[in-house]
Amino acid sequence: MKLTLRVWRQKNADAEGSMSTYEVDGISEDMSFLEMLDTLNEELILKGEDPVAFDHDCREGICGACSLVINGDAHGPERTTTCQLHMRSFRDGDTIDIEPWRAAAFPVIKDLVVDRSAFDRIIQAGGYITAPTGSAPEAHATPVPKPDADLAFEHAECIGCGACVAACPNGAAMLFTSAKVNHLNVLPQGAPERETRVLDMVAQMDEEGFGGCTLAGECATACPKGIPLMSITRMNKEWLRATRKVAKQ
Repeated sequence: MKLTLRVWRQKNADAEGSMSTYEVDGISEDMSFLEMLDTLNEELILKGEDPVAFDHDCREGICGACSLVINGDAHGPERTTTCQLHMRSFRDGDTIDIEPWRAAAFPVIKDLVVDRSAFDRIIQAGGYITAPTGSAPEAHATPVPKPDADLAFEHAECIGCGACVAACPNGAAMLFTSAKVNHLNVLPQGAPERETRVLDMVAQMDEEGFGGCTLAGECATACPKGIPLMSITRMNKEWLRATRKVAKQ
C-alpha cells in the first residue's frame, strides 16, 4: 500500500503546529496503525529528520496510551484502540489525517503527544477504597451480588485513553469520570467513600477545565471498551444522592 499522511507536527507546547505531508510506501495491510507510523519514523530518521512523536506502550489495546485522531475520528474508523487498528481498514492511495486529541484539558506536548495528567488528578481525588493493611482478607468474606459485580467489571474496563473527551463536541470527561466512580461505588468495598468519591471526582473534573456534558453520546460511540452512556446517568444519580446526604448533615 502507498499512502499519503497528513500529520500534525508541533515542536513543543509553546510552538505553533501545522500539518505536514508525508508519503509512505510498502505498507502491509496486516500492519497495525502504530507499525505504519514506525515505518514513517524509520524513513524520517534515515533522512536526518525529526521523527513523529506519539504515545504508545502495550500495543495490546489495554493501556490507553495510543491517543490519535485519525481522519477526524478518535482511534480511527474502527471501534478499537489505535494500536489494534490495522491498515486493512484503509485502501491503497488513501490520504490519512493524523492529529492529537483536541481538548483544552489535554494540551499538546509535542506532535501527537498530549498531557493527560488531568485524568490522573481526577482519579487521585477519589478513585480508591479504604483497605486495611496486613494479610489479604478471605475472598468470600464480602459477598458481591452478581449484577453488581458485572456492573463493576463493565466500568472497570475503562482504560483512560481519553477517546471520550476527544470525540465529545464539548470536550467533556463525564464518561471517563462516571466509569471510575461507578466502578467503585457499586461495590461494598467502595461504600466508605461513596459520597465523597463522586463529589470530589466531579469537582476535580470541573477544575481541570473539561467541557460540560450535553449527552451528545459521541463519547460512548467512540469508547473502545464500550462504556455505556447510561454510566453518566448513574453517576449523576450518585452525585445528587451525595449532595442531599451532605446537605442533611
